[in-house]
Amino acid sequence: MKGIGLSRVAEAAGVSVATVSNTINRPHLVATATRERVLQTMQRLDFVPNRAAATLRSGSNKLLGVVVPELVNPFYAAITEAIAVAAGRRGYAVALCVSHDDAAVELSHFEMLAEQRAAGAIVVPYSASGPRLRQLRMVGTHLVLVDRVVDQHDGCAVAVDDVAGGALATRHLLSAGGEGLTLVNGPVSIPQCRDRRRGVLDTAADRSAVIEFTSPHMTVDEGVRIGREIADSGAPRRVFCTNDQLALGVIRGLRDRGLRTPLDASVVGYGDLALAVEGDTSITTVAQPKAALGAEAVTKVLSEIDEGDAHRHSTMIFEPHLVVRESAPLGS
Repeated sequence: MKGIGLSRVAEAAGVSVATVSNTINRPHLVATATRERVLQTMQRLDFVPNRAAATLRSGSNKLLGVVVPELVNPFYAAITEAIAVAAGRRGYAVALCVSHDDAAVELSHFEMLAEQRAAGAIVVPYSASGPRLRQLRMVGTHLVLVDRVVDQHDGCAVAVDDVAGGALATRHLLSAGGEGLTLVNGPVSIPQCRDRRRGVLDTAADRSAVIEFTSPHMTVDEGVRIGREIADSGAPRRVFCTNDQLALGVIRGLRDRGLRTPLDASVVGYGDLALAVEGDTSITTVAQPKAALGAEAVTKVLSEIDEGDAHRHSTMIFEPHLVVRESAPLGS
C-alpha cells in the first residue's frame, strides 16, 4: 500500500522507527515477541519495504540456504543432494537447515541466513499459507518453494503434480478390473497427501469403494501396523500408499498375516526412493523427479538473484510417472 512508511508501522505496532528498521535489517537485535508484533503489523498494513525486506536481498555471500522439515525422509535428502550439486556447479555453497516442522525453528533459520548474508533460500515450508510466507519473505526476499505451490506466494516454486500421481497409481491398480481399492495416507493437512488422495477419488469410478487408512506418521512402522489392519479387516488388497515408506511397511504387515505380494495383494507406493528396491519385494511406485526438482529450484533462485527487479516469478510443475515392479505388476 503506497504511503505506508516505517513511522506508520512503528506507530501501529507501538515501537520506535529504529525497532522497525532493525526488524527488517537486523532481526537478531529485536526481542522475539517484539519482532513478531512488528511483522504482524507489517502484514496487516500490507507494508512492503521499498528495498528488499532483509539482508538476503543484499546478500553478497555465495551461499544458499536450504530449509527442509527433516532429513530422515529420503525424499528430502535426495532433493537436498541435488540442490547442493547444482549450486556447487554455479560456485555456491549450501547451508542446510532442518525445521522439524516447527514454525519458530523455521523462522530462526531464516534469521540466521540473513545474518550470514546468504544470497537466497530454497525451502520446503512448514506452512504453505500466504500470510506465513509473507512473514518469511520479510526476512528473506529470494525465496523459492520446493514441493509446494501457493497462489498467494509472491515468488518462484517447483513441485510435482501429485493429483496426477494419485490418478496414475489408481488406474494401475484398477487396470485388471473391479472397483475396490485401499488408500493408505498421511494427514490431509499435508498438501501432497491431500492432492494424492484427490487423484485417487477423482479416478475411482465408485468413491465408496475406496477404503481409507490414515496415519499421522508416514513411516515404515506405521505401514506395518496398517498392513496388519488391512488383512484383519478384509479391506481391498489393491493398496495405494502415498509414500514408499508406508508401502514397504504395508507389504511387511500383510506378510505378517500370511499374505504375499503380489500373489495375494498388490501394493503401489509413491516417491521411487532407494528403499523401494532394497526389500525382498521391489515396490511399484509413482516416481518423482527429485534431481530435477532440486536443480530447477537452484536455477530459479539464482535467476532471481542475478536479474533483480527484472525477474519474473514462475512455477514449474513436473509430471510424475509410474515405475512398475514386483509389488504390483501389470494387470495384477
